[in-house]
Amino acid sequence: MKIGILGLGLIGGSLGFDLRSLGHYILGVSRSELTCQQAIDIGSVDQASVDLQLLAASEVVFICTPIRFIVPQVEQLISHLPATTIITDVGSVKAPIVEAISPLWENFIGGHPMAGNTDVGIGAAQRNLFVNRPYVLTPVATTPSRAIAIVEEIVRSLGSIIYHCEPEQHDRAVSWISHLPVIVSASLIAACLSETTPEIAQLAQNFASSGFRDTSRVGGGNPELGVMMARYNRQALLNSLHQYRHSLDEFIHLIEQEKWEILEDKLKLNQQSRPNFVE
Repeated sequence: MKIGILGLGLIGGSLGFDLRSLGHYILGVSRSELTCQQAIDIGSVDQASVDLQLLAASEVVFICTPIRFIVPQVEQLISHLPATTIITDVGSVKAPIVEAISPLWENFIGGHPMAGNTDVGIGAAQRNLFVNRPYVLTPVATTPSRAIAIVEEIVRSLGSIIYHCEPEQHDRAVSWISHLPVIVSASLIAACLSETTPEIAQLAQNFASSGFRDTSRVGGGNPELGVMMARYNRQALLNSLHQYRHSLDEFIHLIEQEKWEILEDKLKLNQQSRPNFVE
């Protein structure tokens, strides 16, 4: 199968690696000539260009650009494609993307691979990134069954675990486990930066170890991605942040009131519940 990838960063480049290894012919498009050449050199794509016309021969196209470019790029792309081409995206927000593209292109299905890291660019691409990772598909009532089946087949071949849900359900769920952690982690770093005594600030930096590294990782990642999450999943993220602030206030109250037994009970519940999310 000829598969197009628009956007050759971490996700697009990693998709290229795995889909090529499965025997597909990969056509890649990037805004940068240098990125196109790098993608060819490392074996992520068979052909690459800055011209959208390259994707005209694709049977399926993955849109792997940053969130804010997905809809505009699809609007430009569809004039180059036959109506049978299936388009899917990998954006971490689904409702606004699906609402905008579905009326433009019948053979569109929203998608979100729950994989990646804070690195960016084609140089961050890696093989087997999607193995045993959730891959969410968000078809709507008008999505053709053929498009769903073909994208499912491709995703399954990557070794991913497929989930189906409505776009709005996806956005509410990821606001808790993906977008909220980014903002909470960012606020942790910002709080540490508020230390006004230089000696204490330096000691904190010297002492920082695995606990701080783990909890600050996503908040210290790609700023553009964090802004796009907040901008395009604004309401769901605000709801999660308000609930998080309420939970934080509860912990503050317990410590202020020295209610150590209740605090321990809450921490025990957290200890018991965490494996439901991460194991």
